[in-house]
Amino acid sequence: MESEQDSAPTRQLSRAFASTRAVLAKVGRDQLDAATPCASWDVRALINHFVGSARWGASAAMGTGYDVTDEDFGAGDFLAGYDDCIEVALAAFGSAGVLEKTIELAFGEFSGADLMGMVVRDQFVHGWDLARAIGHHTDLDPELADELLVQARADIIDAYRGPEGEAIFGPIVEAPGNAGPADRLAAFLGRSV
Repeated sequence: MESEQDSAPTRQLSRAFASTRAVLAKVGRDQLDAATPCASWDVRALINHFVGSARWGASAAMGTGYDVTDEDFGAGDFLAGYDDCIEVALAAFGSAGVLEKTIELAFGEFSGADLMGMVVRDQFVHGWDLARAIGHHTDLDPELADELLVQARADIIDAYRGPEGEAIFGPIVEAPGNAGPADRLAAFLGRSV
């Protein structure tokens, strides 16, 4: 029997946050300068990105606007900072009517549900990037990874793909035959597995 939390509209978002938070809890201060699968970001920049993008998504969903700052979320207690953004994002996307409304972004018009889907994928896949960067296993939430891969195959067209820094996603990379769901998702989004 499915629990109320499992059927909540924010279920995938909550699970993506939980997956990435579990990896973030393993990051040591001595790993902040480590390279990540995102060639232009070290671990600190990756943390700054996914904390900032969760806050941006919540602000866009609520129509409040989020000023991207140069705040270094990796400088202090990055786990507490992430917990704060999780709370804000879940509250925003869980608000009545948010998933049904139309949201204007700089790159197009989306439903609140579509925006939440972008945040889910961003959070989960950057959790995978973080896991790779710190030598943690990448077999993250296989059920969620499978769901996100199905959605990504439907949503991500070739026009969104290109070199890092020029496109949202890299070209599809072939995953090894024994790759788990999260690795297959990462490969589909352009990461070398």
